[in-house]
Amino acid sequence: MLHCPGRCSAVAAAVQASAAVAMSASASFTDSASIPHARKPRWYRSTFYNALILGICNFLAPGIWGAMNSLGAGGEATPSLVNAANALTFCLMVLSCFFSSALVKLIGIKAVLIIGTMGYAPYAAGLYTNNRFGTEWFVLVGAALCGLSAGLFWMAEAAIALAYPEPHNQGKFLGFWLTFRVGGQLIGGAVNLGLNAKSGEAGKVSYTVYIVFIILQCLAPLAGLLLTSPKKVERTDGRAVKLEIQGSSVRELIATAKLFCSREFLLIVPLIAQAVYSEAVMFTYLSLWFSVRARALGSFLSAIVALTGGNILGWVLDRKQIPLKLRARGAFAFIMITQGGWWIWSTILTTRYDRTRPTFDWGDDGFASGFTLFLILVLAFQLQYLYLYFVVGYLARSQEEVVRLAALLRGTESAAQAVSYGLASVGSFAVVGGSALNFGLWGISLVPAWLVVREIGGRLGDRREERERAVQEEQKESGVSRDSSSVEKVAV
Repeated sequence: MLHCPGRCSAVAAAVQASAAVAMSASASFTDSASIPHARKPRWYRSTFYNALILGICNFLAPGIWGAMNSLGAGGEATPSLVNAANALTFCLMVLSCFFSSALVKLIGIKAVLIIGTMGYAPYAAGLYTNNRFGTEWFVLVGAALCGLSAGLFWMAEAAIALAYPEPHNQGKFLGFWLTFRVGGQLIGGAVNLGLNAKSGEAGKVSYTVYIVFIILQCLAPLAGLLLTSPKKVERTDGRAVKLEIQGSSVRELIATAKLFCSREFLLIVPLIAQAVYSEAVMFTYLSLWFSVRARALGSFLSAIVALTGGNILGWVLDRKQIPLKLRARGAFAFIMITQGGWWIWSTILTTRYDRTRPTFDWGDDGFASGFTLFLILVLAFQLQYLYLYFVVGYLARSQEEVVRLAALLRGTESAAQAVSYGLASVGSFAVVGGSALNFGLWGISLVPAWLVVREIGGRLGDRREERERAVQEEQKESGVSRDSSSVEKVAV
């Protein structure tokens, strides 16, 4: 027999390392403390850094789109053309959202996000030419380009927002990310307020505003290049981020369609619809009944209210001291009960305005009640929007389903908003019908949504934690496999 102490020692060491990895793979890890030796993330690959970059992309693309929208009818004198253009945008977004997960399979989530930012500037350019020269066809062309790209962006940013952060930072990540969405509205309102502060009558905003918006939206693809790819993200809990699609594109489309037909998703479709339908309602309301400078003030102040409320809700939803079941149910009860009150108030006011036909400026009698309603509707929209992501985050069983659910969520949003902006383009319906219909959607959504919400932390368990464990176990098994391979090589 040959004696090879050095070689045998190497084999023994490798075997011990392999056994240690195998034992750690089966260990319980319900929180970040159970993952040993997780090094401190490098700042440019941390989840906070990526939340910042994602937020900047959101600010420069849909955030600036929201800034234009928050001026009321895209800043135009009458809402009909812009509402029709927005309806076209959201119709095409339904299509692009459905195919977006298959595109992720082909080029990856980061590339999809960057492509998704490219269609927003043409829409702003269309509004500029319409405002300055009266051109209408370019508004519709810009809206179509925006719709084809925006569906990709919406899916990609939603998937990233759900998959990148640590479980204990999910709510704060969502709140921080969505802050930038209303940040565009905040900046746009401030710019427009400065340019139109002396315009106390109804009308359209200065075309100079659109030049600023176009420049900002052209920067969005460059900002997307700074995002960290999923495999390179470094989290404080040491867990890997997996955000990719396995299998063929055809199989992915079939899986997405099946997920849409699942019980949990179908039950929250009315909740999604009533939450986002209000966007067209509240911005049409602002354009119909308020002066140019009052609309600018509304854009500015509503953004402050929304970002404050959204971040507070995100902080509350992250409180691990509160059981998951109680967080889900408590937030649902608060949001839906108050939302019902806002729609009753809105229906009463719009019915009154339909008779009196006012144009409120900030010094007029009756301005305060109507303007306060707008601020509250924007706040309610932000709270519901963030809560939707909280709910969807606990429905996905795997990281692949995160991408699919993000696509379905944004596609359903787009379908609801296509209908809302389409109906808002009909003058007779825009005045009162929007509020009344949204109130009806609110009532329809209550019971189906509750059937899902009550199961979060109960029958559904904590699916976010479960899929985090699955990714970590896969990572550890991969490590065991590599160590076993090392053993075999040493033993040869």
